[in-house]
Order: sequence, then structure tokens, then C-alpha cells
Amino acid sequence: MIGDTNQKDMRSITPFRDDRSNPQVQVAAGKGAYDNTRAVLLQIDLAVVKGKRVLLKPNAGRIASAESGITTNPQVVAAAIDMFRDAGAIVAIGESPIIGVETMAAFEATGIASVARERNCPLIDMDTGQPVHVLIEDGVAIQSLTVCPEVLEYDIIVSIPVMKTHMHTLVTLAVKNMKGCLWRRTKIDLHMLPQIDGIDDRSLNIAIADMSSVLRPHLSLIDGTTGMEGLGPSAGQPKELDLVVAGIDPFATDAVACSLMGLNAEDVPHLRIGAERGYGVIDVTRIQVNPDTWHDLCSPFERPPENLSLRFPGVTILDEQSCSACQSTLLMFLKRYGEKLFKSLPGQENVTIAIGKGHESVPYGTLCIGNCTAEHKNQGVFVSGCPPVASQILKAITKRDLEGLR
Repeated sequence: MIGDTNQKDMRSITPFRDDRSNPQVQVAAGKGAYDNTRAVLLQIDLAVVKGKRVLLKPNAGRIASAESGITTNPQVVAAAIDMFRDAGAIVAIGESPIIGVETMAAFEATGIASVARERNCPLIDMDTGQPVHVLIEDGVAIQSLTVCPEVLEYDIIVSIPVMKTHMHTLVTLAVKNMKGCLWRRTKIDLHMLPQIDGIDDRSLNIAIADMSSVLRPHLSLIDGTTGMEGLGPSAGQPKELDLVVAGIDPFATDAVACSLMGLNAEDVPHLRIGAERGYGVIDVTRIQVNPDTWHDLCSPFERPPENLSLRFPGVTILDEQSCSACQSTLLMFLKRYGEKLFKSLPGQENVTIAIGKGHESVPYGTLCIGNCTAEHKNQGVFVSGCPPVASQILKAITKRDLEGLR
């Protein structure tokens, strides 16, 4: 592993010009993913990237198409490649996906590999290099990160997330998308932190704010072509918007995206905490948004439900310190196989399911999903994996004697 790097080394000054007190954010809509992206980037002086190495960091961490609202639209990436190359930059695309997903397979599924091949643009599996240990001098929930080496090797990092709600963080946009620069399994660590005494905010949200002190993109492109509402980041409903948002201050860019989603950035803990620390601006009254009519594009998103079990009658979900990968797997399982679950359990009116590593105990008969619940496997049915896929859960239930769940 490369030696420790402090936050001052990581937080290189952006080459882009902006008013830090009143940052600018660009919005374009109604022209399709490629042309919307070109339209917002034309409003930003890209001359400063000439001769520099630019890393595009889309959301390509899952096996899904752009139409699902889960991953970044490939035409947004295509336009970014073209615009940065036209400005004289050397461009590559990098990703470090969720556990269990192979990077190049994800690039293929999302369509990003296709547009990259057409342009002879390198695709980088950021989990293959030697990680960098980064210290966070002012961290509250975390004091260090293990990051993919490309974060330091490239001159400019461009965060290109999808406009989505998120079960744990309310939204996942440009700031949180940088979590995909954390090396391999270390992404999960942010979900496993204990609650901090005297602080009401969830440790995950504090950790994302800590992360943003050293991992902030130089430019943010938020893909609102097809977003996701409700049970994001992967189990919600697609929402077509046909817009793209861009800005130099990722907090300001996220704040405008939140407003377009019918949300207030102040209600997003990691954005509020980061803004309070001075990492960026989320007060929309201080942000210069182009065009002036951008509010007309607002289309409220359905929020993630506070109680997931309400969505699945007869199911009690015990969730203690789970990651979004395991939670998404559970939700996908219930969506696809919920009826089969109860058919396998005749006379059973309620099923208890546990995910996450924070359980001191679970009731007898609990369906324990994922390796984090292994210590309780004798309480009912245990499905190993990090996370297991939905079909594995069904197979584990139907394959064995179901006495543990009756």
C-alpha cells in the first residue's frame, strides 16, 4: 500500500473558476442525454483542462441499464468524453462497483463500455491498483480512507451520478458518488460504524461528510435523464426527467438537483454537515442557476419510506447497520419472490428478516441474510453472501427444512 496521504495533498485546488460564495450551476433539459450534457458543459470554461488527465467517475457500480434509473446514462458519458477531448484533455473512465459486481461487466451492462469503445476511451477497474491510505485530519466518524489510486493519479475528477433518492442518505448525487472511489470492500466500512455519542445524525452520513473533506470532485455532472425515486439506489421506480445539472461546487450542484427533485438540501444530512463545515454551498438563494427558469423543471420525487416493512405486509425487517447492497438485495428479493416466500410457509402470517451486523440478538425463526448475520444463523435460516442475490435467498429457503421459520 502507498504511504499515508493527508487531506491537503488530496484536496487539490480546482482549475475551474467559480465564485465560492455564490457558485454557478448549469441546467439543461428537453434535448436528450447527449445534447443536454453538451449544453451544460458549454457554459463552463473547459480551456483549463488542456493537457490534463481527466477521470470520469460515473455511477456504474451495478449490473443495470440506464433506463432502469440505477446507472449513469452512457450518452451523458459520451458527451463528456467528447467535450473534454475537444478541450484538449486526456480522458478515461473509472469505477469501483459494489461488492459482488465485476467492473467491466458493469460497464458493459450500462452501455458505457460501448460508447467508450467507439471513442477509444480507456475504461479503468479502479479496484486493481494499489490503494492509497488517506488521512482525514478533521474527521468525526472516520479518520482515514482507503481510496483507489486513480484519485491521485488524475488531474481532474468529474463525478457523474444519477439523480436518485437513497434509503440511507435521502439522495445520492455528486458528493456521495465519490464513495465509488473507495477501494474494494472498504466502501462497506462506512455503513458499519457505531452511533456517535451525543450526535443524532447517523454515522454513515457523518462519514460521507468526512469523506467529502478530502474527496470532492473538481466538476459535477448529474444525470437526470432517467432518475430513480422511492426505494433508491436500486430498488425504486425509474423517473424520466430528461435533464442534466452541472457545477464546479459539488454541494451547490447537489443542492440544485435536490430542488429539482422537490427536496431541500438542508434535509440531506451529509450535505448539511458538509456545508456547515464550509466544504460547499447548499443555500439555493446563494447559487447562480442558469437558466432563470430552472424552477419550472422541478418534478417532485417520491421519498424513501421511513419504515420498509410497511411496503411488504407480513414481513418484519430487522435492519441494524446494513449496507445499501444488502438492503437492495432484500428489497429485490421481496419484490420478485415475496409471494413465493409465503407459499413456502403455509399458515405463516409473518416472517422476520434480519440484515446488518448490529444485532445483539434476533428472534427464533428469523431469516438471516448476508454474512453480517452469521452469528445468528442457528436462529432460523441463514443465507450467506456479501450480499447474496435474490435467487440465492429463495433457493436457501425452499431447499432446506423450513422448520426454523415456522
